Amino acid sequence: MNIIVCVKHVPDTESKITIGGDGSSYDNSGIEYILNPYDEFAVEEALKIKEAGEGEVTIILLGPENATKTIRTCLAMGADKAIHLVEDNPMRDGASTAEILADTIKNLPHDIVFFGKQSVDQDNAQVGLMVAGILGLPAVSEIVSMEVADGKATLKRSIEGGVEVFDATFPAVFTTQKGLNDPRYASLKGIMAAKKKPIDTKDFGAVDSRITIQKLENPPARPPGKIVGEGAEAVPQLFGLLKDEAKVL
Repeated sequence: MNIIVCVKHVPDTESKITIGGDGSSYDNSGIEYILNPYDEFAVEEALKIKEAGEGEVTIILLGPENATKTIRTCLAMGADKAIHLVEDNPMRDGASTAEILADTIKNLPHDIVFFGKQSVDQDNAQVGLMVAGILGLPAVSEIVSMEVADGKATLKRSIEGGVEVFDATFPAVFTTQKGLNDPRYASLKGIMAAKKKPIDTKDFGAVDSRITIQKLENPPARPPGKIVGEGAEAVPQLFGLLKDEAKVL
């Protein structure tokens, strides 16, 4: 079974993000980059299928040259090989990203294509399903359970008040959600082995982003809080402020 996992190189969510001098991008200085957290579940699920006796796992990453670090993280976890589509536009829109990835995937053997449900830098939750649409593949998003047997997958997705259950035949696209598994840490042996695993660097040609960010702004500062008193005597004043000033009652 040929398993592809598309991953992204993203700022650590604990990094302090500041707006760059151009006003339309963020300042990269001092930011630590990591494997997108939702993609960790995708990599882990691919490795579980491989270890069950089937499959080769290929990582695909669209991102800058220094994203090799993130690729090596996936290889150290246990992926077999990787393709790096090098570019320097961290704010590329979902549609053009999907076009680039789909154009690469269509030329590779693929039974399962995994994505994290979204990237934590843009939070659009679009790319995986767009790739499925371009390739004409069935897709199930935000899966929290997966069992593979007899050439098909049984998948579960959480919905409000319940769980949806799907049967899917291959090839197919799945996006992964927290709760699907517990991603492993790379072992020392895996880290050493990753240094020898192949990374194929490819040029994807000229594909322009269809959306341009015109301006980034920090959120407005929160107004200072109010202390209205203590004990039961403060309750009427508190209710008055909630009703007349905050207008939440």
